[in-house]
Amino acid sequence: MKNPTRLALTMGDPAGVGPEIILKAAHALRGPIEQGDLELHVLGSRDALQRAEQQCALPRGTEMLMHMVDVGPVDGAVETGRIAASGGQWAYLAVEHAVRMVQSSQADALVTAPLCKEALHMAGYHFEGHTELLAHLTHMRDGVMMLAHAGMRVSHVTTHCPLSEVPSRVTPVRLRRVIDVTLEALHALGISQPRIAVAGLNPHAGEGGILGKEDGAIIAPVVADYVARGHAITGPWAGDTVFIKLRAAQFDAVVAMYHDQGHIPVKLLGFNIDPATGVWNTVSGVNITLGLPILRTSVDHGTAFDIAGKGVANADSMVDAIRYAIQLVQGQRLATTPIQTKDIPS
Repeated sequence: MKNPTRLALTMGDPAGVGPEIILKAAHALRGPIEQGDLELHVLGSRDALQRAEQQCALPRGTEMLMHMVDVGPVDGAVETGRIAASGGQWAYLAVEHAVRMVQSSQADALVTAPLCKEALHMAGYHFEGHTELLAHLTHMRDGVMMLAHAGMRVSHVTTHCPLSEVPSRVTPVRLRRVIDVTLEALHALGISQPRIAVAGLNPHAGEGGILGKEDGAIIAPVVADYVARGHAITGPWAGDTVFIKLRAAQFDAVVAMYHDQGHIPVKLLGFNIDPATGVWNTVSGVNITLGLPILRTSVDHGTAFDIAGKGVANADSMVDAIRYAIQLVQGQRLATTPIQTKDIPS
């Protein structure tokens, strides 16, 4: 008997590229769907999905590859490519419904298309992003963001906060939390002995205290404790070299101290730029929320309102997010059976 991986896909803001990339991802994964190995349950606006199907050059009936759950009605019309409170409300309701599906075992994991923070706030939901929204809905306030692109995996101690607040948020308790859930995620991905590098907070990891005390006073003692317990964890490493070592496969993941420190190297590699036009034409990468009672992956890009409705959005990141979710689900189901990370497209 088949035991399919059941994923709840939230559409995000229906005025953005979410409906389109979901359709294209379903088409790209029609093999495992038709074979009964994968179920996609899409939550959002049915009308937006149908409009997107008309705009995309996909075979008729692509929508039939998924189970559509309309979470409306919502006050106000959705205008493709425009920021509005209605888009924020659709996005919130979809995530809220999807979380309930996973919590009630109707789905195994959550995969999210991009929402618009401004639209979310306009609708009255004052969250900094998906990570904070999910933490609220699951009553877990210490979620951790991991970005992944091929072998580049980066977890973050802090994310959406002013840079001036970062030093006070880099605490031993938070750092241990991030390291622990990163270890769990790497094990779920089939890495039996994870190697984690911890980036420094200050330039040159503080340069022995000359450029800042946090690296020696906070980060180094935490790392030393993990080493004493037999873990392959090193640091603090200078932020300008540690990601080169990660790219060279000297580590399986890096723990970054703040948003841009971790995001820039992953996104730099994940966005493919057309040298003739200077425009990015494909994007690959996944956002994984760790430390929650549910599994969640997401695309590593925004709503792209400027190209929404034109049928040209690239779905590689959504396909990657779905495949990462499948691996994490399988890793939970078969904890003793390694999952080969090479199966994830680069």
